[in-house]
Amino acid sequence: MRFARRHRNRPDAAAHDEDPLAGIANLFDVSVAFIVALLLALFTLFSSGSLLDKDSNVTLVKQTENGDIEIVTKTGPQITVQKVTDKTLSGQGTRLGVAYRLANGQVVYVPEGETPQNNRTLP
Repeated sequence: MRFARRHRNRPDAAAHDEDPLAGIANLFDVSVAFIVALLLALFTLFSSGSLLDKDSNVTLVKQTENGDIEIVTKTGPQITVQKVTDKTLSGQGTRLGVAYRLANGQVVYVPEGETPQNNRTLP
């Protein structure tokens, strides 16, 4: 109890006793600094700096909690989001070419009306 009496006798002790929330402001400042540091660390971890560059081209593929797949494409300042579904589409259109799956799993697209490089005739 002797410590409490000495503490209360100091002239600035009354100012600290009046405001019990004086220390909370410091906790708020520390939490804001922590959040900014965490955001910087996440951008560095995922190399997302190119997302903030206005002249960059970025394509991201992400899967939502529902299992849906979205393709996010950023071309310059424009960002587009496309949702991928397994639904069959129908409609009218023109045939553009043929796609082949090779033995190693690679898919090759051959546009309609073009001949392979080896079979072209030179004038």
